[in-house]
Amino acid sequence: MNRLPRITFTAGALLAAFLTPLPAQNAATQSPKNPKASAYYHAALGHLYAELAAQYGGRGEYVTKAIENYKLAMRADPETGSLAQELAELYVQSGQIRTAVNEFEEVVKRNPDDVNARRILGRLYTSRIREGQQNRMNEEMLKQAIAQYEKVGEKAPSDLENWLILGRLQKLAQNSSAAEKAYKKALEVAPENEDALTGLAMVYSDLGDTTSASQMLKRVADKNPSMRTLTQLAATYEQMKEYKLAADAYKRALDMNKENTDLKRAYAQALFSAEDHKAAQGVFEELSAEDPNDLLAALRLSQIYRHQRDFTKADEYARKARQLDPNNLEIQYNEVSLLEAEGKTPEAIARLKEILGGMEKKSASTGERNNRVILLERLGILYRMTEQTQNAVATFREIADVDPDSAPRAHAQIIDALRGGKDFAGADKEAKLALQKYPDDRLVKTVAATVSTDLSHFKEAEALLKSLMDGKNDRDIWVSLAQVYEKQKNFTEMAKAIDEAEKLSKSDDEKENTYFLRGAMFERQKKFDQAEAEFRKALKVNPDSSAALNYLGYMLADRNVRLPEALEMIKKAVDQEPNNSAYLDSLGWVYFRMNRLEEAESQLRRSLERGSRDPTVHEHLGDVFNSQDRLKEAITQWERSIVEWQSNAPSEVDVSEVDKIQKKVESAKVRLAKESGKK
Repeated sequence: MNRLPRITFTAGALLAAFLTPLPAQNAATQSPKNPKASAYYHAALGHLYAELAAQYGGRGEYVTKAIENYKLAMRADPETGSLAQELAELYVQSGQIRTAVNEFEEVVKRNPDDVNARRILGRLYTSRIREGQQNRMNEEMLKQAIAQYEKVGEKAPSDLENWLILGRLQKLAQNSSAAEKAYKKALEVAPENEDALTGLAMVYSDLGDTTSASQMLKRVADKNPSMRTLTQLAATYEQMKEYKLAADAYKRALDMNKENTDLKRAYAQALFSAEDHKAAQGVFEELSAEDPNDLLAALRLSQIYRHQRDFTKADEYARKARQLDPNNLEIQYNEVSLLEAEGKTPEAIARLKEILGGMEKKSASTGERNNRVILLERLGILYRMTEQTQNAVATFREIADVDPDSAPRAHAQIIDALRGGKDFAGADKEAKLALQKYPDDRLVKTVAATVSTDLSHFKEAEALLKSLMDGKNDRDIWVSLAQVYEKQKNFTEMAKAIDEAEKLSKSDDEKENTYFLRGAMFERQKKFDQAEAEFRKALKVNPDSSAALNYLGYMLADRNVRLPEALEMIKKAVDQEPNNSAYLDSLGWVYFRMNRLEEAESQLRRSLERGSRDPTVHEHLGDVFNSQDRLKEAITQWERSIVEWQSNAPSEVDVSEVDKIQKKVESAKVRLAKESGKK
């Protein structure tokens, strides 16, 4: 056996050894006679000369020999597009772009059918799309490159690489339909090509067709899952707000690389957005343990514990997040949300004002202006919730000063604040001014229609809403019309409007909403069995629907039937929205029906702390006091109920309800007088 040591060569040494015997020979005379073999031979020489040129600092003779051999390879095999791309790349790398452009433009003039010349020109033009110090896009070069690749597509329709490049260029030029066409041509050549599928997915994403985009990416991920395709698929699902699917895709990617912290963070965020708080909590806690300075983990854990109403832990992580980045606006806003969740609305208002005080009132930055608008809107809403109507109005007016583009929305909020403060004349005046300024704004028209409904101007409200019908967003208009007909007690038209809204409902949320509206309509008509059936349909779609749970529970309590079941439903609603005044009233009322008077009083007082203008809550508290023989307090609450009924919107005033409460007051006063006489 031969025991001599093996000898290895570097690529450069091998090339030098290979070329040494041929110093005076013409490369063409040495090539094989078979065209394919000749192409392979010259391509190999081209590769080797190019490598040698790179190794020896781009020596001209090696570049020249590489170019010559690539040209010979293309002459032998003009169908192989990759040869033209490699030659073009060599021109680019050797800095001979302009020379090459001139040369191949002449070739194309002489022979317009020379596909390889066009491939090379396309690559050379592409290399010049980004030139200059500022790296700005040269639109003329982009246009020229596209033109060459389109010609190649006509002459060589099976050239996969050509269609892929053309698709990318058309996307860069924002020619979405042309890019879609190019990628589809690529898929005709190779139906499962990953680059074509992902490219087409990005085009669909640009067009807003996220469903088609996700279908393309899913094909890639199912056939050949990779980190790239799975993360792209997850990002597309996030655009579609399909966060559960996004989390699933991130999880598959994470399984391929369990040490990738960025992927784990993206997975946790998708779980959080999907409201799978338990799973998100576990992953964020892992991230926090791995890196105690993980800002996102600290913030999200604070928000998760706030959602779970574990305010001690929520506050702990909120403080940790603030220590990590005290100037982070999202962290500061989380503190406001935490105070609000704890029922500390005055403190939440003070914190918001403090944050706003540290910001420029009129920043030149669009982002900073947008942030200020968001914070001002939240402050205005908190003022409205705490019945500080004038402060709310002033805050919403500031929004229009900060950002004129947000002015229509700000006016809508002002109108709503005035309605909440029962200043219906002021709301009507503001609505008319807003309609003059923004006659085509959908939100302004919708809110103005609500004011018209408040004032019993039902035809005016109906006309405003119907003027918004455009065949695109009609579902919301039908819902608003149903609410107008409800105030009118026109239940025939209300039923028709709900039916139209249901036909246009696609998501579960939209279907749940129509069932709820129909249930409320039947309840108003005292068709209680039909009402319950609709609320049950809503709960089947969403078992945690706080609105349906509360309404059905209150309906049962008001009829004094199935009280334990009513209590269970209302408590579930309150658990979800513990500061909702209407839900607290329902809880107080079911306790009253169960003769649990102290608990009833406690919940009704909590309800009034969060909204003192509701006549029904005052009546309920009066009924509790009456049952406890606290007649003076009962009379006070009933009289306040009458005042609030009389200050309600004209369309909401219920004369029979006011008469009923007035009789309670008179009866209690007679009884009080008798008891005083006995004493």
